[in-house]
Amino acid sequence: MLKDKIILITGSSSGIGAQTARLAKEYGAIPVLHGRTESEELKNLAKELSCEYIFCDASEKIEVDKAVADILVKVKKIDILVNSAGIAPRATFLETTDELWLEVFKVNVLGTSHFCQAIIPLMQENKYGRIVNIASIRANVNTTGRSAYSASKASIVNLTSVLAKEFAPNISVNAVSPGYTETPISKNWDSEVWKQVNTSLLGRIGQPKEIAEAILFLASDKASFITGQTIIVDGGYSISNK
Repeated sequence: MLKDKIILITGSSSGIGAQTARLAKEYGAIPVLHGRTESEELKNLAKELSCEYIFCDASEKIEVDKAVADILVKVKKIDILVNSAGIAPRATFLETTDELWLEVFKVNVLGTSHFCQAIIPLMQENKYGRIVNIASIRANVNTTGRSAYSASKASIVNLTSVLAKEFAPNISVNAVSPGYTETPISKNWDSEVWKQVNTSLLGRIGQPKEIAEAILFLASDKASFITGQTIIVDGGYSISNK
């Protein structure tokens, strides 16, 4: 499915990003991991998958450019970019300060933009590229709390379609909007959030591997006629009307 494709996955120390890296390796790809810092999680996963990794603050363009340049010395090309790095602080709209708005947009939107700007020129040279951005059902469904996060993910949906138009036909750009998924963040959910989780049509939380499957489908040549799209993977939560 992805044999010998080099795939850089941002935010892959844990959660959906880490599972995407594991599954990509199963499908024959060569993963390159990324974390904000050189954490034990990042190093252990790289050892598990026998792959390279980079670490940098996605919100800082200079750091991203350097990290990408350094890894290209080793891997020579990047066929696929998955933008999974992000933060999701919980705060009501009135609690959301300017500083929090800026922090969320710097990581979630600028971080995605920085990696795209660093890697798209290489994809253009190779006349081939697949980019999959990670949005969220909060970009599509009206919910309370995390207003800055929701707005940032709506920006990702829009950015995805803009990039798809600008860089067609050799580079396809799509997005996945996960619903409630079991990740390290879900351990901190309160009872109210879990009530929402169980209102999905499938009546359960999603697993990282289920999100990863959708990501890697879009990253593969099986999705060769799909670009500019956002696929919602949420167990039917967004249409449950509950």
